[in-house]
Amino acid sequence: MQGITSSRNPLIKEVKALKNRKFRDEKGLFFIEGIKIADEAIKCNAEIVRIFISEGFQFDKEAAFAPYLHSYLNSKENSGDKNSLYLIPSRLFKELSDTETPQGVLAVVRAKRYRLEDMLKRENLFVVLDSLQDPGNMGTIIRTADAAGFSGIIASKGSVDLYNPKVLRSTMGSVFRMPVISGAEIAGILHVLKSEGIKIYAAHLKASVHCFDRDMRSHAAIIIGGESGGVREEIAAMADELIKIPMAGGAESLNASVAAGILMYESLRQRLLKQKNAIQM
Repeated sequence: MQGITSSRNPLIKEVKALKNRKFRDEKGLFFIEGIKIADEAIKCNAEIVRIFISEGFQFDKEAAFAPYLHSYLNSKENSGDKNSLYLIPSRLFKELSDTETPQGVLAVVRAKRYRLEDMLKRENLFVVLDSLQDPGNMGTIIRTADAAGFSGIIASKGSVDLYNPKVLRSTMGSVFRMPVISGAEIAGILHVLKSEGIKIYAAHLKASVHCFDRDMRSHAAIIIGGESGGVREEIAAMADELIKIPMAGGAESLNASVAAGILMYESLRQRLLKQKNAIQM
């Protein structure tokens, strides 16, 4: 493990620069920090470029709930690999950290680029995000899509950056399992999805049809709009149908990630019910 003590070190400068979206896009790199998400990245075979460890971090104590990280650090130490594992002072780690209470592990990761054809599967279930701005919402939707067994997520131009540190933390590692296309031209994507026999549903307040009344077991894409304006009218016009979530109280709308979660889990409920019925026949 190499030691770095200066904030002027090029590798330290690179991590600081990765807080900027333009630099992340240019380099095709991003950084993650925290024991759990680093463990998930290694478990999912993400391409780790280098890892920074804060002085005083005792990774042997993390073996019980971060086995992949523990194994990775041990293997790097034992192999004598000095080009991917770095020890830095706590003060320097705090300069790099994007959190108030750093856990002492930060990894630079190479971004994985997906094409739509890579994401098409048997189920073909997608979430399309139209100008979603909030990092927490984006991360939560990625995590929920992973849990609900969706095929992928497509985020439009103007949506929050996938590799924003707050987005990454909110995914809790699901970003390494869930395929995501970001910065997409939504209109073109929707045309391709339709050509694949995928029905397009847009969550919309003007809809007259409840989501519980439509078949979303497979070959379905759900469009979720931005927090302030919802789905843009030109995008809503491309949907096969507008759907809404029934609300019995006084609220006029739901948080974007909550609405997406309800719709994704309605799809999962329908799939599980289909499986149950098939077993009983």
